[in-house]
Amino acid sequence: MSRKKKTPQESLVSMTELVLPNDTNTLNNLMGGRLMHWMDIVSAISAQKHSNRIVVTASVDNISFRHPIMLGHVVTLKASVTRAFSSSMEVRIDVEAEDVPSGKKIESNSAYFTFVAVDQSGRPIDVPEIETTNEEEKALYEGALRRRQLRLILAGRMKPSEANELKSIFEIK
Repeated sequence: MSRKKKTPQESLVSMTELVLPNDTNTLNNLMGGRLMHWMDIVSAISAQKHSNRIVVTASVDNISFRHPIMLGHVVTLKASVTRAFSSSMEVRIDVEAEDVPSGKKIESNSAYFTFVAVDQSGRPIDVPEIETTNEEEKALYEGALRRRQLRLILAGRMKPSEANELKSIFEIK
């Protein structure tokens, strides 16, 4: 049975938050946990839009913080599905912070979250495939399989020798 295809644009979600005192640490920087919470929300909404289903977070890739986000900054998080497998979806999140009075913007970080679509009983359910519409989407789509295999290896659910897309990294003969 063929699954309907959707474009990454159809799952695009943008969320904006203002960094308030309760969101910061003692240096008046946004707490990493608060940012991760916002990233989980925006990416879950994106996965829901793609699948039209309830979704659960399956994994979170490395999140590195390039620049501190300060009290009073406006944070914009953008998420869209980069690739869909049978029931799982990889979602990319890009985070930008803006000091509105100065007009200065910084790219804080980006990350990939994986979600699984489930039915009302919590069982995995098929999701639509992704159809790319430009070169950037195509590059993210193609990279998603390598990232997925690496996640599965790190989780102990795949042997490195089974990761066809990663053979050059692991030098598997």
